[in-house]
Amino acid sequence: MMKVSIFRLILKERHFIAWLFGKVPMKKRASLILILILSLFTSIIGQKSSPAPQQNPPDEDEVVRVTTNLVQVDVTVTDRDGRQVTDLRPEEFEVFEDGRPQTLSNFSYIGLDANAAASQPSNKTAKPRDKNALPVPPVRLRPDQVRRAFALVVDDFGMDSGSMHFARKALRKFVDEQMQPGDLVAILRTTSGVGALQQFTTDKRQLYAAIDRMRWAPRYGRGLTSFSFGGEKESLPADGSRSQGEDRPPADSLSEIEDFRQEVFKAGALAALEYITRGLKEIPGRKAVILLTSGIPVSNVGRTSDRILSGLERLIELANRSSIVYYTLDARGLETLNFTAADPGGMPWDTGRRLSAMRADSFDSQSGMHYLAEQTGGTFFGNNNDLSAGIKRAIEDLKGYYLLAYRPEASTFDPKTGRPRFHKLTVKVKRPGVKVRTRAGFLGVADDKLLTVPKLAVTRRGQLINALNSPFNSGDIEVRLTSLFANNPGRGSYIRSLLRIDAAALKFKETADGWHEAVVDVMAVTFDAGGKVVEEANRTETIRAKGPSYERLLRDGLIYVLNVPVKQPGGYQLRLAVRDATTLLTGSANQFIEVPDFKKKRLALSGIALMGSLQTNGSLNAGDSSALQKDVSAEGVVNEADVLASSAVRRLRQGMTMDFGYFIYNAQADKQSSYTQLQTQMRLFRDGQLIFTGKQTPYDSSGQIDPQRQSAGGRLFLGSELAPGEYVLQVIVTDPLADEKYRTATQWIDFEIVK
Repeated sequence: MMKVSIFRLILKERHFIAWLFGKVPMKKRASLILILILSLFTSIIGQKSSPAPQQNPPDEDEVVRVTTNLVQVDVTVTDRDGRQVTDLRPEEFEVFEDGRPQTLSNFSYIGLDANAAASQPSNKTAKPRDKNALPVPPVRLRPDQVRRAFALVVDDFGMDSGSMHFARKALRKFVDEQMQPGDLVAILRTTSGVGALQQFTTDKRQLYAAIDRMRWAPRYGRGLTSFSFGGEKESLPADGSRSQGEDRPPADSLSEIEDFRQEVFKAGALAALEYITRGLKEIPGRKAVILLTSGIPVSNVGRTSDRILSGLERLIELANRSSIVYYTLDARGLETLNFTAADPGGMPWDTGRRLSAMRADSFDSQSGMHYLAEQTGGTFFGNNNDLSAGIKRAIEDLKGYYLLAYRPEASTFDPKTGRPRFHKLTVKVKRPGVKVRTRAGFLGVADDKLLTVPKLAVTRRGQLINALNSPFNSGDIEVRLTSLFANNPGRGSYIRSLLRIDAAALKFKETADGWHEAVVDVMAVTFDAGGKVVEEANRTETIRAKGPSYERLLRDGLIYVLNVPVKQPGGYQLRLAVRDATTLLTGSANQFIEVPDFKKKRLALSGIALMGSLQTNGSLNAGDSSALQKDVSAEGVVNEADVLASSAVRRLRQGMTMDFGYFIYNAQADKQSSYTQLQTQMRLFRDGQLIFTGKQTPYDSSGQIDPQRQSAGGRLFLGSELAPGEYVLQVIVTDPLADEKYRTATQWIDFEIVK
């Protein structure tokens, strides 16, 4: 039986550093964060076209749409050098459906760069990364700020060891140099399971963690090389000889088994891509999947694989209906298509057959990659060792597009039952020297009939899963989640999480005896950095309150603190969704936590706790730990009117003083004086822009009880020059006595300033 740790309602709490970082002893130990989150409730229980071409685009969130009165499609036009052509006029386009010309009713060019310049937060990290530069905190995007959404998918089903190495290298370069402001990115594997949709983020820490977890999987891969040659698995004596009179190799049944195995794996990969595509459909912005794979063979030695072909057809139709472009990259790079020292040996007379099998394998494996990209309006990139160039080409391709629409003929939609007819789309441009790419066509079924909302979306569990899958803190019920890493000598590393639910958004019913009741569904899931579900649980609880407690509940919300031991270092996501069972309104919150490996004895910081007060004698200083020490030792409570300024909500008013605190781990001490030489500094960001840098201040370690766990903090006065909006506080600690590679540690936390 698992023991549930103690959590406390903290509507009144002042000394936040003390209990946030373990100064208050736990009476019981926790093992699952999900149980804790779910247990918190028990403490209170009780889419008409215009008559002429228009310059204004339809809804950008629905780039490709098929209805009985409108078919619209996105088109990319480039010159001979691959640069986008952006000055075409409506009369220069010709659109054909099944060879019949169509009259445009809507026309526009959507330039994403222009949109980004006008509305997106600025970020300086698009340049090649300086390894010595301090990391910049991520910008938490709102849905209207998303410029592009990328899913970079590594198909580790059937990928060889060398391909995985080059794929990881290309992905890291993308995050370092090619990721742009307003990009929402996920780095996924086809074997990552149902956690894939939770990986879309702007946080580079999370993307790096996903890359670091990618490994060659012999269970799914072909081996160290990409080809099986169709006959290298036959069993021969140690000297390579054959039985007397044998003039040709025997039938290789093992090779047939391996071919079938790879076919099943590719079918599984296509199913995973379909799942990712369905999730990506709901994300705003220009959307694309960049697929790094060792091949999608539609046929094998002249035999068409119905399993893979049908999977491809389903994926293409879903991608086209979901406004998603596929770019496929051959992760094997430039292939010699000849024998190398790494290839298995064989008899000389068998060389021709084996070379032929190798080349046929290469051609077959690229056929599906060509087909998927061509049919969805993307490109195939292969026979090139620079995978980063392929990713860059895809990114450049998505800077802008033309959105064309026309009124379809009545015959486009067959009212009869049975499989609908596929309609081929052809787009031509009269201007010479340009290349036009668009989707191959669509099925003659309107979107509202083909892509009906699955039953899952209207069920209790379906609504909660939809909320969990969102990369945004979203919904009608505000949920605030603050999770902080810390380490304690007695119980090791753990995560302390603070949770606030806006109770005013819940539907309470008054009972005959004066109580107010609300029924709430909760789902909480923990994911590791690879998207694997660590734990999942969900429950339905009834919240009951009356009198002053009910009034305080509506005003201040539900705020809790909970502890979770962490046994393994790495990146973790906590995602939580709530649903009002009466109104069916939902809300969700998510946070990424990186837990360092304490066994390596490297400089590290805990999470940052912050809280606002009405004191006005603060200053911009990250080196003074007096505020922290005061909070650790002081006795007091937060004024109930300022509960939003608590560590759980992080919503402070102008004129407040913000106290923040954290712990410094594994600092090196001078051998002679036994004191550390730490330097602390703070930086303040707004919408991704650095607006303030504090001075680097020596840290006074005198009076610290544990040299390996030293408390630090500072104070920031929120004057009127800090306009209302979203901010990020970053703390930097430098240890000149540590190894140069590991002498700087940083941590950050977001907060909001309101009037």
